[in-house]
Amino acid sequence: MITILEETTKNPITLMGKRAGVCWGADTTDSEKNYKRGMDCLKSEHGRVMEYVNVEMVIDGYSARVIREWYTHIGGAPTRLQASTRYINYKTFDIITPPSITKAGKEAENAVAETINKIKETLQILEKLNVPREDSAMILPLGMTTKIVDKRNLRNLVDMSHQRMCTRAYWEYRNLFAELSNALANYSAEWKTLVEMLFMPKCELTGFCTEKNSCGKKPQKQN
Repeated sequence: MITILEETTKNPITLMGKRAGVCWGADTTDSEKNYKRGMDCLKSEHGRVMEYVNVEMVIDGYSARVIREWYTHIGGAPTRLQASTRYINYKTFDIITPPSITKAGKEAENAVAETINKIKETLQILEKLNVPREDSAMILPLGMTTKIVDKRNLRNLVDMSHQRMCTRAYWEYRNLFAELSNALANYSAEWKTLVEMLFMPKCELTGFCTEKNSCGKKPQKQN
């Protein structure tokens, strides 16, 4: 459901060290030195170098609702394209079913299915009546699956991890970020190091919880 595109930086730690080396007047022709310099930057929390690490991906099969939340992380000049509701024929579409609905049983599942089927039927009727798709799309639910092409940098993703790996985050977003973490870790050895080193909920970073309603994993911050 998440595809890391080839334009994504393959050796991000080495690249960060190479970029920093230019400003330090250092030898940037040696990959091992660049890697060591990159790790030094990370350990010293010189986060600016993370903005040189490019991440491009396709995110597919998540709800329009969670993608709207994904868009709120706009730091570091990310950009994205989303499946069009103006040109794609949505006479049929998949839906994300929350675990709470499944847990509620068949009556809840059937009620949702009936609603979605009615929406699909209505879309087909509007299509036959030549209603423009950009207008008929107004009745599409936020639970509809969608697809985006996304571009952002490492610093943005690290910041995102602190908020979205928290147990208080929306469940689908936690699933999305977990899948992204696995996809990046499998992209290269350096990405595996970065994911293990930098991606974490904010309580792991600070040592305490800042949430009013804590899960109890860490002690709450004392005012």
